[in-house]
Parts: sequence; structure tokens; C-alpha cells
Amino acid sequence: MDVSQYLEIFLDEAKEHLQNLNTQILELEADSENMDTINEIFRAAHSMKGMAGTMGYKRMQTLTHDMENVFSEVRNGNIKVQPELIDVLFQCLDALEEYTNNIQATADEGTNDNEPLIKLLGDILKAGGKVDASAPAAKSTAASESAGSDRKWNDIVLDDSQIHVIKEAEKAGKKAYGLTVTVQESCILKAARAFLVFKAVEEKGEIIVSNPSAQDVEDEKFDKDFTLIVVTDAELDELIRAAEDVSEIESTVGAALVLEETRNYRPMDEPAVSAAPTAETAQTKAPAVVEEKPQAASSAAKPNDKKPATGKPVVNRTVRVDIEKLDVLMNLVSELIIAKNSLVSASGQEQNTNSGFNEQVEYLESVTTNLHESVMKVRMVPIESVVNKFPRMIRDLSKTLNKKMELYMTGEETELDRTVVDEIGDPLMHLLRNSADHGLEDAELRIQRGKSPVGSIFLDAYQDGNNVVIEVRDDGNGIDVEAVKAKAIERGSITPEQAVNMSEKEIINLLFLPSFSTAKKVTDVSGRGVGLDVVKSKIESLSGEVEVKSKLGEGSTWTIRLPLTLAIIQALMVVVGDEKYAISLGTIQAIEDILPTDIKLVENKEVINLRGTVIPLIRMNHLLDIESSKDEEEGLIVVIVKKGDKMAGLVVDELLGQQEIVIKSLGAYIKQCKFISGATILGDGEVALILDANALL
Repeated sequence: MDVSQYLEIFLDEAKEHLQNLNTQILELEADSENMDTINEIFRAAHSMKGMAGTMGYKRMQTLTHDMENVFSEVRNGNIKVQPELIDVLFQCLDALEEYTNNIQATADEGTNDNEPLIKLLGDILKAGGKVDASAPAAKSTAASESAGSDRKWNDIVLDDSQIHVIKEAEKAGKKAYGLTVTVQESCILKAARAFLVFKAVEEKGEIIVSNPSAQDVEDEKFDKDFTLIVVTDAELDELIRAAEDVSEIESTVGAALVLEETRNYRPMDEPAVSAAPTAETAQTKAPAVVEEKPQAASSAAKPNDKKPATGKPVVNRTVRVDIEKLDVLMNLVSELIIAKNSLVSASGQEQNTNSGFNEQVEYLESVTTNLHESVMKVRMVPIESVVNKFPRMIRDLSKTLNKKMELYMTGEETELDRTVVDEIGDPLMHLLRNSADHGLEDAELRIQRGKSPVGSIFLDAYQDGNNVVIEVRDDGNGIDVEAVKAKAIERGSITPEQAVNMSEKEIINLLFLPSFSTAKKVTDVSGRGVGLDVVKSKIESLSGEVEVKSKLGEGSTWTIRLPLTLAIIQALMVVVGDEKYAISLGTIQAIEDILPTDIKLVENKEVINLRGTVIPLIRMNHLLDIESSKDEEEGLIVVIVKKGDKMAGLVVDELLGQQEIVIKSLGAYIKQCKFISGATILGDGEVALILDANALL
């Protein structure tokens, strides 16, 4: 069977399950008795096992199967969650992630059998699953009184926890049944049919155990029949019909179960029912008797996935969309906006007074705006997909650095354009590692300073206008400006004379220089001089900015500001000489008319004093090497732009007005020109370059 067509779906779902397991195991470490968390881990491992088995990835299937076995015992109360178990589980996740990465790269899981991990899981099962010999174990033969009956439920043994589940279910008015399902001799895909029977029966009740095990059934390690023990509030004939609705099922036989034992158990006195696939009437049978032994559960123990009996089933209301398809859709919207601009331009040139034509232009404008907003919403994804891997990273760093620390996150639901979200993971990881290693002090020093011995790192995200702000904060030592200054002088980045005149902010910004590190020794965590320069270049490549504020002894705050989207923006169109340029409205603070006499010189550079603030001027005609169309004695049009707390005035020749523009990448053609971030096509077909105010500043 060719499963390559399902590879992308498998990878997407595998990554989701891995992240879910990461999150749940962290929660389990904090609350080892939480049954909801334990059940969620069991379900995720079970799902991954099934997916891996379907795709033929046997190593991944074996590892998740053993994880599932361990959590089956944890659910049953036979194994207590210890710190050692948590560490082993995280090692398992790393191994599964390795398999997933291999599959993504080569469509093959690789050759690592992870035998030490498999052995560790086996040892945990053996050590945690020991039975107390003093506990009374009731034994009896299992039988059904139906003549000549030799059904597989006779071979099933239940442990204490499964007996407990049945008892609790009975208290709630439910019943336990044994079902033996036989598939037709001619059936080719026995495992597929069995899986469909499992699904159909699970919609009616909870499968406690199966024989052979679910793993063996999935691997087609059974002859023609398999048996299920089911707890349900449905009638037996409903279960039988559900199983028989699956094609290529030869027969389904069932009976009510009675457990013979000596400990506070009242046998069921309802008659058992057996059914066949034909139209024959059901025959009355005696209850089946199942042997009870307090031993480890079968690996087929199933989670209770039963849906509420009332109301409509909950349907997954999200769809997984290929980002390339969205890119095509975005491009179509881009062309539509260009068409709209052409119409607007044509109507202005011809001074068309036809009201119908103008109405159509207005209608087109409304449609394109709505379509743009809709596509933007489709492309927007929560940053949760990036940040939810960080709690595990901080846990591991805490152990590696031997520092106690906690990560607190808010605003995970904040949405960003998918293309931006995909790129911000590494910068955020660098900042968090920086806070953990450089920011937070050792516990002893924190106690001396009157702080909690457990350091705090905060990751906060929120929307601010057309931008998303992500802050990484810590309550650590802060940045030692003198140490940074000394390191910069040592490596020749600045001279001692320059250092004397530098402000604290300017010194802190030296941290963003390539290969700059204040670490005293190189470790696996930091000190290699790779990090903050990567953060800065990556964020600026996304048209964003990063800045840092710090107070020695109290901590640091790293602030990343990113645009919501990179595709379509509102821009101010300006003219310099005979060329048109676009400036993003998000960076513009004001537009001023300035007289030549208002221009002053500071350190031989032109500045203006605007309402008490000194702002440097950038004459765009000089920067762009274009002859200005304005007389030098005329008043200047100055566009005030801002980046963080920096401001500058861009001197232009003419303003054309605000316009919605489509950003087209220019790729490697003008890669060296940092202050041009792309181009756009105007309504008359002319190409206008887009000025990057951040880079200009």
C-alpha cells in the first residue's frame, strides 16, 4: 500500500502530538496525580503508535507502544510518576522528534532502534508493575453456558483497575459485555476492518481490553476473530449491530459478563444475548464468566473516548491548509488590488463623470478590501505554535545550568502572519537562552539580593495597532554596562575614548554586534558569540525591530515589534525628483512643512527642533542620488518617521497621498541596498520602490 500521499498529513499530526506530549508531560511533572493529564498522554501516545504503524514506521511504533504500556499502568495505579520517569519520557520525545525529522528529510525514520530507551521503559514496567503477593487473588474458570461455546472472552483476564472500572460503571447504571467478532475468510485487510469495528464500538461505549491486544490486531497478528470487553449504557444488540455494519464481518457474538470473585462484587443477573449476522432471532444465553487476576493490564487498554449521548457530535472546525495554496490566493488578491488601482487611475485621468462607473470602482474597492481582510485572517495563526515548545526548553536549561527557573507566558493566542510566525522561533529561543544563562543569577546570589531563589522569565505577546509586540523579560542581574564596555574595547569594537562618550543605551546596543559575547567560558548554552546579532538581523529582515532595556541587579526586557503582515500594507506615496516611493504608514509619526531657516547643524549634520525634540534630517535626494525638483530656498516637506525611541525627518519633494500597496519582493537584485524593502506596482503600471524607515534610521 502506497502511503506516501499521506506523508504530509502524518508529519503535521505527528508534530502536533509531540508538542501535546511535551506540554502534558511538563504538566504531569508539576502534578503527578492529575488523571486528565495522564489520560491525555496515553491518548497521544496511542494515536502516534497507530499513525506510525499505518505508515510502516516500525521503530516509532515500537517506542510509542512501550510508552503507551507504561501509561496504561500509570492510569491503572500500578506505577507512580517519579522524576526518573519524567526524564525517560522526555528522552522518548527527543527520540520521536528525531524519527520525525528523519521522515521529513528522507521519508524514512532512520536506523536508530533506541534500544536503551526501550529497555528503560521495560524496566519501569517490571519495577512498577509488581503484584503484592499478600493480596487475595480470586480465581475461577471462565465460561459461557451456551452449548458448545468456546468464545475468546473465556481467555481474558482482568486486573484490579479494570474490575474497578466495571464496578464504577455499574454503579452509574452501565453494563459490561463480551463481544467476539469474526471477519470473513476472504477479507484482505483484516486490520483495517478490525480498526473500523473498534471505532464503531467505541462510539457506543468504552473498550476495557481486547484479545488479542490492540497492537496485535493493528499488526494483523490474529487469525479470524478478536474479542472486546466493553462497558456501555447501550444494549448488547446495539453493539452487535454497530460491529456488523462494518463490511466483511462474518459474525458477531456477545454476552453479558459476570465476574466470579470473593471481594464485594454482585454478579449481573441479566440474561446474555448472542447475535449472528443473519436475520435469525437472537438467542438467550447465560452470562459469560471472566476470570479476574490482579496482574498487569493488556496493552490494549483503551482510553474512554466516548462522546456524550445527547446533542450533536463535536466537529473539528479547523482545516489544515497548505501555505503554498495560501500564497497563490494572496497573489491573486494582490493582482486584484492592482486592477483596482488601475481603475482608480483611469477614472482620474479621464475625469469620467459617469456615476455608474464610479460606483463600480467603489464597489470593487469594497470587495478587494474585504477579500484582503479575509485572506489576512486565513493567513493569521496564533504564535502559540512557536512558543509552546519553550517551557520544555526552560526545564532542560534549568537542569543543564543548575539554576532554578520558571517560564511564565501570556498572549499565546496573539496572531501573526504565518510567514512571520515561521521565522520568529529562533530569535525568541536565543533571547530565552540568553535570559536563562546570562540574565538569571545563581540561587545563592539571588537569596543574598533578597530575591526568590527561583528565577522568573516572562514571555508576553500582545497586539499594538498594526504591530505585534513580543517581550522577553527576566528578574535577573540585568546587563552589566561596564563589562560590555570592557569587552568591546578588548575586541577592538570601540576605542577607550569612544567608550567615555557613549550612552548606556549605545553600549548595550554593542551586544548586537556579530560574534559579541560577554560569557567567560563557552558552553553548550551560550558564549559562542552567536545569538543577538542573529536575532537582530532576522527580526529586521521581517521589517521588525528589537530593543533592550535593562537595570543592573533587577533584570532586562527585550522587546520585539513585528508587523502583522508582510504582504499588503497602507503606505504614503511620495515623490523624490522624478521618482515615486512608498513609505509604510506604520512608521510615520507626522508630516511637517519646514522652512530652510529652521534647519540647524549639530556635529555638522542637519537637524530640526520640532516642538522641543531635536530630529536629524535625511535628504532623500542625496541618499538616492536623484536631483531634487524643488528649489533650495523653498520650504521643505519632511516626513517624520520613528523606530523605537529614535526619530528622523525624511525630506521629500512631493506628497501623493495614502494608498494600499502590494509588496513585491526584489530578491537578490538589490540585496545590498538595505533601506529598500521591496517594490510595488502602481495603478498606471509604474514600479515604485518601498523605503524601509527602520533601515534608514
